[in-house]
Amino acid sequence: MSLIAELERTRDETVRYFNLGQDELSLTYGPGKWSVRYVLLHLTHTETTFIERIQRTLSESRPVLWFMQQDSWATGLEYDKMPLELAGPLYEASRNMIIYYAREYYASRGQLEFIHSVTGLRTLKDEFDKVAVHNENHLNQIRTALRATAAAR
Repeated sequence: MSLIAELERTRDETVRYFNLGQDELSLTYGPGKWSVRYVLLHLTHTETTFIERIQRTLSESRPVLWFMQQDSWATGLEYDKMPLELAGPLYEASRNMIIYYAREYYASRGQLEFIHSVTGLRTLKDEFDKVAVHNENHLNQIRTALRATAAAR
């Protein structure tokens, strides 16, 4: 599957989950793991982080980009209270912008480099590829949470 098709597929599946009921949003994919709600909010915020990384890599010479401390974001941004009706459209708009950038620059400027504060030297292509893999990983967590409930019924 092409990168663009994967970005669109994961976007479409993720957007649907923002409309789940409160009971389903509170499910977790394992003991002590984040709820579906938290995973969706994390996906929203990582999309905005990915956009910044992409934009800075396109605009600056080998920028240094910082690691996102996801647990600190969940606490500091109060994921338990954050309205999903605001987060869903932000996720979708952010993903649409990433798809635009991927179409425009994956092949032509994908070799551009940045320094990640934890993983070191990376390329724009690496970051675009990470967006799709990251989203799919979290979709698997959501599917697992929802399947466990369906199996219990």
